[in-house]
Amino acid sequence: MVERIPWAKQGRKDFAYALVPDPVQGGLWLGFYEGGLAYFKDGQIRASYTTANGLGEGIVNALRLDGEGALWAATEGGLSRVKNGRVATLTGKNGLPCDAVHWTIEDDDHSFWLSMACGLVRIAQPELDAWVAGSKQTIQTTVFDSSDGVRSLAFGAGSSPQVAKSADGRIWFLPLDGVSVIDPRHIPINKLPPPVHIEQITADRKPRWQNLSGAAASNLRLPALSRDLEIDYTALSFVAPEKVRFRVKLEGHDPDWKDMGNERKVSYNDLPPRHYRFRVIACNNNNVWNETGDSLDFSVDPAYYQTTWFRASCVAAFLALLWALYRYRLYQVKQEFNARLEERVGERTRIARELHDTLLQSFHGSVLVMQTARNLLSRRPEKAAETLDDAIHLASGAITEGRDAIQDLRLQPAVQSDLAQLLTATGQDLARSQEATGKPLTFRVAEEGERRALDPIVQDEAYRIARELLRNAFRHAQASQIEADIRYEDRRLRVLIRDDGKGIEPEVVEAGGRDGHWGLLGMRERAKQIGARLEFWSEAGAGTEVELSIPASIVYVAARSGLFQLFRKRKANP
Repeated sequence: MVERIPWAKQGRKDFAYALVPDPVQGGLWLGFYEGGLAYFKDGQIRASYTTANGLGEGIVNALRLDGEGALWAATEGGLSRVKNGRVATLTGKNGLPCDAVHWTIEDDDHSFWLSMACGLVRIAQPELDAWVAGSKQTIQTTVFDSSDGVRSLAFGAGSSPQVAKSADGRIWFLPLDGVSVIDPRHIPINKLPPPVHIEQITADRKPRWQNLSGAAASNLRLPALSRDLEIDYTALSFVAPEKVRFRVKLEGHDPDWKDMGNERKVSYNDLPPRHYRFRVIACNNNNVWNETGDSLDFSVDPAYYQTTWFRASCVAAFLALLWALYRYRLYQVKQEFNARLEERVGERTRIARELHDTLLQSFHGSVLVMQTARNLLSRRPEKAAETLDDAIHLASGAITEGRDAIQDLRLQPAVQSDLAQLLTATGQDLARSQEATGKPLTFRVAEEGERRALDPIVQDEAYRIARELLRNAFRHAQASQIEADIRYEDRRLRVLIRDDGKGIEPEVVEAGGRDGHWGLLGMRERAKQIGARLEFWSEAGAGTEVELSIPASIVYVAARSGLFQLFRKRKANP
């Protein structure tokens, strides 16, 4: 009685292409045409495996159970092993010469033989056991192809079974045009390792060295910036030269050996300048390796910017730049400190100048008037009272001047009168004080040229200089006439103070004043601050003339631009 079980009933649209019984569990293992495995027992599929479980892709060409109960499936995508529900597939990534497997068989030494599209492949038992223990392990194989008398098949023969082992251990298999046999115990082995030679080095498509005599290269140096480097090598084997395989390693560049297969040339790009050793080894058709191989020492010269001295110079230059920046920063800090120090010194000097030109001079005049009042008190009480009133007036003026000086230190001065009016008022006050001492003199102020608007700050400084000159003339020159001459010229403003007194000693003028007296020094400082020039002419008994000369671009408002005016104001008022 025959029982028919349709594939559609088992959920399959294709058909089984390979079949093997399971003697241990009973049932059947089925391999399908469109891929996949199934375990069939008691009229139904108990288990199935696909590529999602790790099975090889494509048609299942053949199935075989080994002595350990493992199922081996020959698929188009590799050799798959199924045991205890675990599937592992051996492919070209693990060392097979190609992927498609037509059938498998085990010889008496437990080595596996695989019929593949690239030939008849033998896997020794130790290699296979190592792969089973760790499925990522790479295996070594022996390939028998047309050079060994094996016809390579792109696909299976179609008949079944395609392979069998006879009692004497020989393996019989069916190519398309006959029967082939191989005796695993009497396979000729080529035990002679192939001699290896490095033939030439080419850099940037120019031959740099050729091994014409077989001698090793001596002190081979490649030019700087050699980019495209090619090294040609070869190995001699008359048995099966197409099966010679190579491994190369460039010491100083490659961390490990590189498997080049049958390629007899290797390329490197942009090798950095240093010393290298190129090594190449090869094996014959039976995986007998020439472990010594051949080697070549060479070096790539550095470009100037790749040399040690250049890099050291760059490091030194960078450090020097850092040092220069550091020194420059110190210089900036020093300049800022000095600027602040100069500001403090300048401010103190200005305060000293203001005190000298206002309070000290005014109180000095008040003291002189009070001394005169004291002298007149016993002889002329009425005159003494008037003189004392003048002293009180001077003292009140000194207080006012002190208050104004403090205001000047805090704010910019606001000049309300022109220079001639200011000097006239100052001269008249000094003349009255002089009359109180019983030594009257003549004072006048003269102007020449068309009067022009003056910069308030510059005018204030010029007035203070002229006022100090008038005070010195009134109090120290013992003169009978004092004049203040203001000349408005096109290129400058000139202020001349003249007297017919006893004059100033030349050494005092050259020294800038007497010890303990700061009048001349203060006037020179004010003149320098506004960009003016102060000159003295004096002779003993012939009087004194002092000229204050200020450039028009500084003092005249109409002759200056706004930006320059702002700059000069800042300079005039540090």
